[in-house]
Amino acid sequence: MALLANKKAVVFGVANDHSIAWAIAQALHREGAELAFTYVGEAIEKRVRPLAASLGGNIVLPCDVTKDEDIAATFAALAAQWGRVDVVIHGVAFALREELKGRFSNTSRDGFHVAMDVSVYSLIAIAGHAEPLMREGGAVLTLTYFGAEKVLPNYNIMGIAKAALEASVRYLAWDLGPQKIRVNAISAGPLRTLSSAGITGFKDMLHHHEERAPLRRNVRVDEVADSAVYLCSDLGSGVTGEVLHVDAGYNVVGM
Repeated sequence: MALLANKKAVVFGVANDHSIAWAIAQALHREGAELAFTYVGEAIEKRVRPLAASLGGNIVLPCDVTKDEDIAATFAALAAQWGRVDVVIHGVAFALREELKGRFSNTSRDGFHVAMDVSVYSLIAIAGHAEPLMREGGAVLTLTYFGAEKVLPNYNIMGIAKAALEASVRYLAWDLGPQKIRVNAISAGPLRTLSSAGITGFKDMLHHHEERAPLRRNVRVDEVADSAVYLCSDLGSGVTGEVLHVDAGYNVVGM
């Protein structure tokens, strides 16, 4: 039997067919989940709607995660059409391009606010609205990166945002645990996505990772997606508040 048969999963953060969130959506679909997607803006909508249709996803909703009313409307629509939610995938992150180069100490107040609001607070707000629809428990999964733990040149404010995101995972796991809702994060190795394209020196990062990771290669997006299935299915029923590294072992190397 499929690992996620009869489960209802909403995916935030699909930008195109190279998104980690899209790879996760494909894996959830493969395991039997029914999917809903969100988008922000017309350009993203044009990409998301055909992707959703290819997986039989009939629910595609506008949602700007910086607006509480949009998040509330998204879950109201899911409540009306599904009655419940079993899985939430949070693949949302953003920082102003100018904040991802040069010195971190030059981070602007506006740049700090934008990165934290979109990349961190959105998880807290989404989890809060999902909770009433997860009456039989469920799984919330977000995406982080090693820049939350160690300094990576040019990652700058996103490193701080991801560190706050990981702390939020632990606090949400504590709050939602009594409702049998598990909250976890995957810390994936570097992958070619729309977001990573904005990081100065990303190609050098890929090469460095490949040379030094214990497996001597970069991680594949399908490996991240399969790990998401583990954390969102009953295979991960005893796991919450965790950050799972899927990075070919890079995070264990100290030299």
